[in-house]
Amino acid sequence: MKVYGLFLAGIGIFFGVIGIVYWFLSYEDGGFAMLIGSALLGLLPGSYYLWWSRHMKPQADDDPDAVIAEGAGEVEAFPSSSIWPFILGMGALFTVLTFVFGLWLAPIGAALILSAAIGGTVESRRGGAV
Repeated sequence: MKVYGLFLAGIGIFFGVIGIVYWFLSYEDGGFAMLIGSALLGLLPGSYYLWWSRHMKPQADDDPDAVIAEGAGEVEAFPSSSIWPFILGMGALFTVLTFVFGLWLAPIGAALILSAAIGGTVESRRGGAV
């Protein structure tokens, strides 16, 4: 956990430094905002992981002498193939196409997204095809 936190915090610091240098050398707001956003995307989860690494027992990733078997957990079940991710993607497609072709596609996209959310949840609870 600590390794992941340090890696993400390092990415955040890198993008923060690059963003500040970019601000002073280019005087452009859009790129600066995106670089600072990237820095926050690294610093927020990185600091969260570092905070939790103090409160948890050390993970196998944190031990340099650990073997691979220590980091492997017990896998209880693998999910089977499902149609619901495809339906969710089609709902997202119809929802985005609403901006191009008009609001008449919005109900179709909303219905597909809602049915995919319900179907995926029911399928994961039952452990099989719905």
